[in-house]
Amino acid sequence: MIKDRILTLEQLEVLYEAPQLPSVAKELPCLNEHYREFIRASPYVSLASIGPGGLDCSPRGDSPGFVHIVDNSTLAIPDRRGNNRIDTLRNIVSNPAVGLLFMIPGLNETIRVNGQAHISTDRALLEILQVDGKLPVTAIVVTIERVFFQCARALKRSKLWDPAQHTDPKLLPSAGTLIKSAINEFDADAYDAQLEDRQAKTLW
Repeated sequence: MIKDRILTLEQLEVLYEAPQLPSVAKELPCLNEHYREFIRASPYVSLASIGPGGLDCSPRGDSPGFVHIVDNSTLAIPDRRGNNRIDTLRNIVSNPAVGLLFMIPGLNETIRVNGQAHISTDRALLEILQVDGKLPVTAIVVTIERVFFQCARALKRSKLWDPAQHTDPKLLPSAGTLIKSAINEFDADAYDAQLEDRQAKTLW
């Protein structure tokens, strides 16, 4: 049994030094020129949301700039083709609070955005977000409340961008194997054999 649970803010705060001024002052209520530049360069964002069923964190990715900067207080994220679980979208309809973590390959700093989101089918916006003439079904529109960059320590410790640290996929369970672990009669081999071609045809 794991013991010594922290139950109060007082117990928690006594364990840590107060944050230094830059850690607090770097937080802004909206984008500035430099934060805009980071977001335009990012091909990937993790999107956290919460709803009646609990928490969810969903990966979102495309070419750099796929997250459209509407203005300094508003971002639009295309909802590209996926598994149609729409967990994040369901959450946003119930609770608009979201958190975003933008990452840029090769860069150890990340950008964090907290705000309120809604789902939009605005045709003009979806056309801005299109790829090869294919429009996303919806867009996730985020009104920014806080934005700041996260220091590099976590990515440095993980050596995330170091090719020497990359794992050979053959050493881990395949996508088909993972599904079969939940659905015993599932044909994992057939799924894996078709996966690359299927994904290539359905990215957008």
